Amino acid sequence: MSSMGKISTAEYETPEALQGQALEVLKLAAQTGKVRKGTNETTKSVERGLAKLALIAENVEPVEIVLHIPLLCKDRNTPYIVVPDKKTLGSQVGLPVGASSVAIENPGEGAKQLNELLEKIKQLRSGS
Repeated sequence: MSSMGKISTAEYETPEALQGQALEVLKLAAQTGKVRKGTNETTKSVERGLAKLALIAENVEPVEIVLHIPLLCKDRNTPYIVVPDKKTLGSQVGLPVGASSVAIENPGEGAKQLNELLEKIKQLRSGS
């Protein structure tokens, strides 16, 4: 039986309220803007400097699938947030299955909320 890995490269613990806010912004972006779904698409989006925010599921098995994303985000100065469940990530972007990670490229109608969220993430990062 495999043990559940944990994304240990996260710079800070993400408060639940912030996770909820990130998921709401993601849902708005998926409906009115542009999101990239899945690890490959998220990776490309961050590498190309298009991602405004990356969301990574914590319950990915094996965790190595997404371990490079936080490091890549740090390298590219792209904010990211870790959320507990890949099924929730998938459903927020309209997928019938889970998503290991997603990237918001265009927040659409969620632009104001995204900016507020990014400010909170910035404060968390500087506080660690």
